[in-house]
Amino acid sequence: MRSLLCVSGAAALVLFTAAAPAGAEETGPDQDFTLQDTRITESSGLAASRAHPGVYWTHNDQDQPRVFAVDSRTGKTVATITLSGVGTPRDMEAISVGPDGNVYVGDIGDNLDGSWDHVWIYRFPEPKTLKDQTVRATQYDVKYADGPRNAEALMVHPKTGRVYIASKKEDGGGLYEGPAKLSTKGTNTFRRIAEVPWVTDGAFSPDGKELLLRGYLMARAYEWKDGRPGEDRSVGAPFQGQAESASYTLDGSAAMFGSEGTGSKVLRVDLGDRPDGSGGPKSPATSAPPKGGGADAGGQDGEKGNFGLGVVVLAVATAAVVGFKRLLRRGD
Repeated sequence: MRSLLCVSGAAALVLFTAAAPAGAEETGPDQDFTLQDTRITESSGLAASRAHPGVYWTHNDQDQPRVFAVDSRTGKTVATITLSGVGTPRDMEAISVGPDGNVYVGDIGDNLDGSWDHVWIYRFPEPKTLKDQTVRATQYDVKYADGPRNAEALMVHPKTGRVYIASKKEDGGGLYEGPAKLSTKGTNTFRRIAEVPWVTDGAFSPDGKELLLRGYLMARAYEWKDGRPGEDRSVGAPFQGQAESASYTLDGSAAMFGSEGTGSKVLRVDLGDRPDGSGGPKSPATSAPPKGGGADAGGQDGEKGNFGLGVVVLAVATAAVVGFKRLLRRGD
């Protein structure tokens, strides 16, 4: 059912795309907001700034080496950071902020399903002042121990600083662990440590106790213990056109979910206490549906709903959309 759920989820691109409002009213930080910058057309990653509360980092997937700092109060870009010292990006899919005060960008996408023998991670210090500027970045070569693959999720653990990547594959993905410390000398080999669903983004909770992974129609929070994912539970993810990004708020009280497209919205989903009583996502039995309705609403588990004929229709629509998209990209 996992693979069927992930495949059917991609059809949300066709069936659940909602028009974003033309403008955004100013609200408090870390609430729903709309990306106002028309340059942001393919927001593929999202990460809460550690240095600037209420600000989120995002980027396009196929673009020049640059990232955008967006104020969640207004949805406006408050800084465009251009990265120097790196090559031409191929497919930037993820972004994360580490405990070392650096921002990590994952140029880890591969639309040809494993044609690149290596991918890249870019790291740059989070600026103390938010303004348009060029920042020197460090580039790391990355490969997987079990061969090339497509991936869209990169997560830096907020305590250890270790980098993880979740691969994307139709029959399910894998969670890969990087070296204890990335090196610019040679290639950094990431090794598979767990099986995970096909996901488009992920993030660690600020306390490092949970790993959130999202797909097109689902989100799950995994207990993180001894460097491995453990018990998992459903988190209500909102329906979005092409659900691409996820981040915790800086205080860990909510998850922020984003999608691609000009004027796309970033939506907040409040997270209650964890089952053990600590702060974090609620269990499926006690979770309230997210604002706007969630993928997991109406069932005890987002992967166990009886989708019936609807799943078949969604899967057929997805095959057409994904196939057409791949043909377009191969023709570029």
